[in-house]
Amino acid sequence: MPEQNKESPIPIDKNKEVTPIKTKDTGSGSTYTADNIRTLEWNEHIRHRPGMYIGKVGDGSASDDGIYILLKEIIDNSIDEFREKQGKKIEISIENGSVTVRDYGRGIPLEKMVDAVSRMNTGGKYDSQAFKKSVGLNGVGTKAVNALSSFFHVKSVRDGHEKMATFSRGVLTEEFPISPSSARQGTETKFVPDDEIFTNFRFRWELVEKMLQKYAYLNPGLKIICNGTTFFSENGLKDLLQDELEEEPLYPIIHLKSEDIEIAITHTSKSYTETYHSFVNGQNTIQGGTHLNAFRESLVKTVREFYNKNFEAADIRKSILAAVSISVQEPIFESQTKTKLGSSDMGPDGPSIRSFFNDFFKTVFDNYLHKNPETAEAILKKILVSEHERKELSGIQKLARESAKKVSLHNKKLRDCRQHFNDQKAARKVESTIFITEGDSASGSITSTRDVETQAVFSLKGKPLNCYGLSKKIVYENEEFNLLQAALNIENSLEDLRYNRVIIATDADVDGMHIRLLMITFFLQFFPDLIRNGHLYILQTPLFRVRNKKETRYCYSEPERIIALQELGKNPEITRFKGLGEIDAKEFVHFIGKDMRLEPVILGKDQTVSEILEFYMGKNTPDRQKFILENLVVEDPYIDKKEALQE
Repeated sequence: MPEQNKESPIPIDKNKEVTPIKTKDTGSGSTYTADNIRTLEWNEHIRHRPGMYIGKVGDGSASDDGIYILLKEIIDNSIDEFREKQGKKIEISIENGSVTVRDYGRGIPLEKMVDAVSRMNTGGKYDSQAFKKSVGLNGVGTKAVNALSSFFHVKSVRDGHEKMATFSRGVLTEEFPISPSSARQGTETKFVPDDEIFTNFRFRWELVEKMLQKYAYLNPGLKIICNGTTFFSENGLKDLLQDELEEEPLYPIIHLKSEDIEIAITHTSKSYTETYHSFVNGQNTIQGGTHLNAFRESLVKTVREFYNKNFEAADIRKSILAAVSISVQEPIFESQTKTKLGSSDMGPDGPSIRSFFNDFFKTVFDNYLHKNPETAEAILKKILVSEHERKELSGIQKLARESAKKVSLHNKKLRDCRQHFNDQKAARKVESTIFITEGDSASGSITSTRDVETQAVFSLKGKPLNCYGLSKKIVYENEEFNLLQAALNIENSLEDLRYNRVIIATDADVDGMHIRLLMITFFLQFFPDLIRNGHLYILQTPLFRVRNKKETRYCYSEPERIIALQELGKNPEITRFKGLGEIDAKEFVHFIGKDMRLEPVILGKDQTVSEILEFYMGKNTPDRQKFILENLVVEDPYIDKKEALQE
């Protein structure tokens, strides 16, 4: 692999002679002449405005960070081949930031291969005969990966011949002629995300694993092999729900399929929320869209007609766990990252998505309920239980809402960002963030240095209540939980979440760790989908500041402190930061800006939410102490295990 070139190879002709037209000085201190007009090359535009093509850049701590979008764009092409019944295996390797994806589809036509990966608005997806219901439609995805990679190599094998080409930041560096090949047909793509754009990035296996497993659910019969791990599904969305279940469902999973649609549905007893997984043409639409809205409406309408009762929609859908996948010809997404469907029709000549779902539920789902009376009875019982619980809570909820509304006018706990200041129901945006802080001093430091446009701050008062094992009633009765729920706007649905990132920011000491644990317990107990959907993070703040007269280093661990001491020479000044409030506000800007260190809270596949809560927050103190002694790694010399065990 060639060494990464730190200087951008994109050519810009600065030698053209242009006679500027004199303009009247407007007094603004700047001029606007022909010199200000530039035409960007395709790759320069992508590199200059990456957010238009991959959403946020990020460092790999969130599932929607740019490096995963790059990976997804390449895999999507291989998935499209499988969906066209071409190739049943995809091989992926991720090592030290380098990614290789190999499929066994038809291969890119050799004569057009270079254009297909480096010329905008060029690709096979414009031909609906070659790709009838594909994910990539705009001829952009692979080009974005090419332009945003320091190293990009593609090889296509087709009809006994192969073609290869190598690029750097979108610029062709080497092209090989078409030559005979004995390799299996298909396409191999290698790329390294450019560290000039993706600062300190790393691929997290948990997030890659979740992405690839969903690809397997959506494409039964496809084998995906990544770093030696195989992802495969025989039963599609039924397997997805079965793996997501953390308790016995109230009735067997309903699995329905027809042309262009697949649905899996069940209800659980302990969940307080609606949980959905939605997909279009194999693309995980994590923000839903018209198809998910149609699904929810059609479900309610069919259930009401089947039981001949006008149930509340919230009672029908409470505690539901469902997955829905549809195939749409020429889908319209609301952004290049394809996380929300905007199409209103199934295709240019097809029915509306809404009527398509209504017809499907009216026949297929209604027939299923008639043929399975035990399931129909279980659903009815669940609706009646939800109705009873809602009515029981209605008085408390009303008082809690009124209290939250009054307090919100002068809410000292919430310092909102300008995105939401005048609109309490504003939809979350990609970069919106709320910090949940410990006490007034910490919230003051963050508030004075935050980005007021996109970052909000919610201040806790001391340690929150341990809500393990408590009912949802406590959320409304506890003022702090009620105000936090109102600030996040998640009472009814996670779709209304007002911030894309919810960050717990506590002190780097035992009390701070305890508060962090109590807040995670709150979200796990009542709003687990906030975690499942990748919205909850822990803010990493430095433990030490090491500095001399020339340089200041912030160290997040004991090994970093040792390295700083060695590199900064004799007798540098060392400061141990115990609490966030002790960090000067002027310094805090380094820790919550674009390079802030975040640790995502990720639910693994080995334990259910109930098992996690029972072990860490239950009454099994001896088992928990043993676990801490065996697993606690203390890098901070100022903290020992005895102090940690006291809590």
